[in-house]
Amino acid sequence: MGPKLSQSLKQTQGLVITPQLQQAIKMLTLTHLEMTNVISEQMVENPMLEEAGSENSEKSDANESNENLNNKEAKAEEFNEEPIFNKDDFDWGSYVEHFNSNSGSAPSMVSRDPDDTPNYENMVSETTTLADHLLGQLGIEDLTQEQNLIAEELIHNINNDGFLEISVEEVAINNKTTDEKVIEVLEMIQYLDPVGCGTKSLEESLILQSIVRGVHGPILEGLIKNHLMDFKNKRFSKIAEALQVSEESIISVGKIISELNPKPGRLVVVDETHYVVPDIFVVKVGGDFVVQVNDDGVPKLRVSNLYKELLSGKNSSEEAQDYVQEKLKSAMWLIKSIQNRQKTIYRVAKAIVSRQQDFFKKGPSFLKPMILKDIAEEIGMHESTVSRVTSNKYMHTPIGLFELKYFFGSAIGGKDGGIEISNEALKIKLKKIIENENPLKPLSDQKLAILLSQDDVQIARRTVAKYREVLGIESSSKRKKRA
Repeated sequence: MGPKLSQSLKQTQGLVITPQLQQAIKMLTLTHLEMTNVISEQMVENPMLEEAGSENSEKSDANESNENLNNKEAKAEEFNEEPIFNKDDFDWGSYVEHFNSNSGSAPSMVSRDPDDTPNYENMVSETTTLADHLLGQLGIEDLTQEQNLIAEELIHNINNDGFLEISVEEVAINNKTTDEKVIEVLEMIQYLDPVGCGTKSLEESLILQSIVRGVHGPILEGLIKNHLMDFKNKRFSKIAEALQVSEESIISVGKIISELNPKPGRLVVVDETHYVVPDIFVVKVGGDFVVQVNDDGVPKLRVSNLYKELLSGKNSSEEAQDYVQEKLKSAMWLIKSIQNRQKTIYRVAKAIVSRQQDFFKKGPSFLKPMILKDIAEEIGMHESTVSRVTSNKYMHTPIGLFELKYFFGSAIGGKDGGIEISNEALKIKLKKIIENENPLKPLSDQKLAILLSQDDVQIARRTVAKYREVLGIESSSKRKKRA
């Protein structure tokens, strides 16, 4: 007898990513320039949108109030596909009047003196984001929530060359998971386009690229792992002797290696200059640092009252009312998404400034260790929201222009009673010590570790070596100058 068929009802909870929620999430990730472009496009496409204070809005409502909707983080349950209006019994006119009396895009948190605005010539430039390229590919994978969080942390710690700047162990600790689960996600990232991103070294990246291309072999692996510098200096006979093959074989394999990319991330990151507009200004007022959201170029939007007659149903067909309803709904969600974005950026930036007072007063060497989770817990949001908000957003401060991601880094040197410092602060300390060393007797990694321990920064020699390489500083033997 075959299996018995039956029907049953089961109630479950789930998150549905609706178009409106997608719009709100996308708005969080956009740069200031991208957001203003989206607004401009929507104002052309949607006749329901108009700028508060414009000629049209003054004619339609001379007494419009400038109060704003309560800002709050977008919740999944608010973004549903069910019609938010019922055209049969909804008082459209009253609704629009109420909405416009409380609407407008997100307000400036503090008024800003135009003289405080930095010159565009002083703004740094950014390149195409490798993180967005990789995350976009992972978006089509069926990942769990835990895997998504791990992937975001890994990808946001891959530099523009394509190399991972955080250890598997650190990611596992930050996400309260195992090394094995982190490695599983990392391997998925390494096989994305471009292949080799997320590896820890040049050798590891080249070997992975050769495997994917189907050109991997023992001679190639031996050359990459042990003789890259010899190959660079054309010591073919030395390599041939060590690998017990002919020089011709070495030259042939070398041609294959020359076709691999030593910096896979640069296949995505282009050199075209993009001028960065800060989303946040930090201004010193008295003895305090005040956070201001950049609203330049962001019009205060409202729903046009010129469509009242259509909304009220007077002399309008059902088709016209459906069209207006659709455009009204779209306009409202755009306004709400802008408000949510500006408010969320403000809250994140304010929390960062509050935690990093010494940084703003004394400089980058006083940057404290801080991870996304710290800010997420402080402002009551999810880590993924904070990650999106800090991606490609810049903060203009009295000491320079910084990407929000700059302020995040795991703690280093906290073992054996030592003090914890951020990885950026460690780089600055390390670079300063090496710059002041005797060029005739450069300091070894072990000696650098000992000198750092005198400042209560307890780190291992291999950690010093890792950050020295990140800074592009050669080993002590190669730094040594002859008398």
